[in-house]
Amino acid sequence: MLTKEIQINNKHGIHTRPATVFVENASKFKSEVHITYHDEQVNAKSIMGLLILAVEPGAVIQIEVEGPDEQEAMEKFVDIIENNFYME
Repeated sequence: MLTKEIQINNKHGIHTRPATVFVENASKFKSEVHITYHDEQVNAKSIMGLLILAVEPGAVIQIEVEGPDEQEAMEKFVDIIENNFYME
Protein backbone atom coordinates (compact mmCIF):
# COMPACT_ATOMS: atom_id res chain seq x y z
CA MET A 1 0.00 0.00 0.00
CA LEU A 2 1.21 3.49 -0.89
CA THR A 3 0.12 6.64 0.92
CA LYS A 4 0.87 10.26 0.08
CA GLU A 5 -0.28 13.62 1.38
CA ILE A 6 -0.60 16.28 -1.30
CA GLN A 7 -1.91 19.83 -1.45
CA ILE A 8 -4.71 20.76 -3.84
CA ASN A 9 -3.56 23.91 -5.61
CA ASN A 10 -6.48 24.07 -8.05
CA LYS A 11 -8.11 27.47 -7.41
CA HIS A 12 -11.56 25.89 -6.99
CA GLY A 13 -10.59 22.78 -5.03
CA ILE A 14 -12.10 19.48 -6.12
CA HIS A 15 -15.40 20.34 -7.78
CA THR A 16 -17.20 18.46 -10.58
CA ARG A 17 -14.61 18.72 -13.37
CA PRO A 18 -11.57 17.78 -11.27
CA ALA A 19 -13.54 15.00 -9.60
CA THR A 20 -14.48 13.65 -13.03
CA VAL A 21 -10.84 13.67 -14.14
CA PHE A 22 -9.85 11.85 -10.97
CA VAL A 23 -12.61 9.22 -11.23
CA GLU A 24 -11.96 8.55 -14.93
CA ASN A 25 -8.29 7.93 -14.22
CA ALA A 26 -8.84 5.95 -11.02
CA SER A 27 -11.18 3.62 -12.90
CA LYS A 28 -8.36 2.66 -15.28
CA PHE A 29 -6.39 0.98 -12.49
CA LYS A 30 -6.96 -2.36 -10.80
CA SER A 31 -5.76 -0.94 -7.48
CA GLU A 32 -8.11 0.38 -4.83
CA VAL A 33 -7.78 4.16 -4.50
CA HIS A 34 -9.03 6.15 -1.52
CA ILE A 35 -8.93 9.85 -0.70
CA THR A 36 -9.02 11.09 2.88
CA TYR A 37 -9.89 14.67 3.83
CA HIS A 38 -10.90 15.86 7.32
CA ASP A 39 -10.83 12.26 8.60
CA GLU A 40 -13.39 11.15 6.00
CA GLN A 41 -12.28 8.54 3.49
CA VAL A 42 -13.96 7.88 0.14
CA ASN A 43 -13.39 5.65 -2.86
CA ALA A 44 -11.70 7.74 -5.57
CA LYS A 45 -13.64 5.80 -8.20
CA SER A 46 -16.86 7.42 -6.93
CA ILE A 47 -17.66 10.90 -8.18
CA MET A 48 -20.27 11.37 -5.46
CA GLY A 49 -17.76 10.38 -2.82
CA LEU A 50 -15.24 12.92 -4.04
CA LEU A 51 -17.83 15.69 -4.28
CA ILE A 52 -19.11 14.98 -0.77
CA LEU A 53 -15.60 15.64 0.60
CA ALA A 54 -15.88 19.28 -0.58
CA VAL A 55 -12.10 19.65 -0.84
CA GLU A 56 -11.22 23.34 -0.79
CA PRO A 57 -8.36 25.11 -2.57
CA GLY A 58 -5.11 24.74 -0.64
CA ALA A 59 -6.38 21.72 1.28
CA VAL A 60 -4.12 18.76 1.96
CA ILE A 61 -5.57 15.36 1.11
CA GLN A 62 -4.21 11.89 1.60
CA ILE A 63 -4.16 9.46 -1.31
CA GLU A 64 -4.03 5.77 -0.50
CA VAL A 65 -3.47 3.22 -3.26
CA GLU A 66 -3.33 -0.54 -2.82
CA GLY A 67 -3.11 -3.18 -5.51
CA PRO A 68 -1.10 -4.65 -8.35
CA ASP A 69 -0.54 -1.35 -10.18
CA GLU A 70 -0.30 0.91 -7.13
CA GLN A 71 3.00 2.56 -8.04
CA GLU A 72 1.80 3.55 -11.52
CA ALA A 73 -1.55 4.69 -10.10
CA MET A 74 0.04 6.86 -7.41
CA GLU A 75 2.32 8.51 -9.96
CA LYS A 76 -0.69 9.27 -12.17
CA PHE A 77 -2.72 10.85 -9.35
CA VAL A 78 0.19 13.00 -8.19
CA ASP A 79 0.68 14.13 -11.80
CA ILE A 80 -3.03 14.94 -12.14
CA ILE A 81 -3.03 17.04 -8.97
CA GLU A 82 0.25 18.79 -9.75
CA ASN A 83 -1.18 19.74 -13.18
CA ASN A 84 -4.33 21.16 -11.55
CA PHE A 85 -6.47 18.37 -13.03
CA TYR A 86 -5.68 19.35 -16.63
CA MET A 87 -4.91 16.18 -18.51
CA GLU A 88 -4.43 15.74 -22.24
